[in-house]
Order: sequence, then structure tokens, then C-alpha cells
Amino acid sequence: MTDFEDIYNRYFRDVYLFVYALSRNETIAEEITQETFFKALRSIDSFKGHCKMSVWLCQIAKNTYFSHVEKQKRFEPEPPPERASGDDVEKAVLNKDDAFRIHKALHRLNDPYKEVFTLRVFGELSFAQIGQLFGKTESWARVTFYRAKQKIQDALKEESSL
Repeated sequence: MTDFEDIYNRYFRDVYLFVYALSRNETIAEEITQETFFKALRSIDSFKGHCKMSVWLCQIAKNTYFSHVEKQKRFEPEPPPERASGDDVEKAVLNKDDAFRIHKALHRLNDPYKEVFTLRVFGELSFAQIGQLFGKTESWARVTFYRAKQKIQDALKEESSL
């Protein structure tokens, strides 16, 4: 148990800040972070070491957060949709309706596009940090983010034309 306590002490702040960047809510960030470490403790045996521990924990946190958002959505009346132009995905995230449309498009993306976009826009990490997390170069992170953004813009344009 001491090993997991070390993991908790070492990565709690990083996971909390990642979830806070996603939620912009301290209470939700605390709850999701606690749930993340609970899930990690239950499945620590499945961690194969193919990625860094922080990446694995943030992936659990991201999935837990999006599950939380989905559950909350069921209890809120759905507002009329507003359309983002798709030209500036990063700014559109500031609008809740547009953010949800982007999250839907993001959810359909494959990795690493999904994770790189999330880390850059919601986690506010630099391209150098993202490249480091994946064991790749800063240029790889920039290209992958650009491609993810293009895929999301295409999905938003396609949705708008329906």
C-alpha cells in the first residue's frame, strides 16, 4: 500500500489540476480526482507501464470526468443548440453549448488525436510537455494537435450542414 500512497502523493496535484482545467470547478475537480485514484487503486495491476503513470492517471481522470458530465446532462434541460463556425475551435470551448458539441466531436476521435487535443486545450499543456508525455517530439505534438483540430472542425462543419 505504501507504493500506491507514494503514487497518490506524487501525482495528486497533477491530476487535480488536469481535472480542474477540464471542469473549471474546484468541487468537481476534487471529486473526480478522488474517484480517479480510487479507480486507479482498483486497477493498478492492469497498469503495464506502456505510458507514464501520470498519463495513465490523467486518462482515467478524463474518462471519469466525461462520464460525470454525461450523468449530469441527464438531469439538466437541454438548451437550444448554438452553432460554432468551426473556424476557431479553441475559442468555441469557452461557450458551453459549443464546448459540448466539441466534446461530442472529440469523443469520436481516435487516440492520439483525442488525448493531444484534450491535453492542449483543456489541460493547457505546452506542445513540449505533450510530446514528452508521449515520448515524442514537440513537432509531433504540434502536428497531431493541428490534425485533431482539423478533424473536429470538419465534424462541426458536417454537423452544421445536417
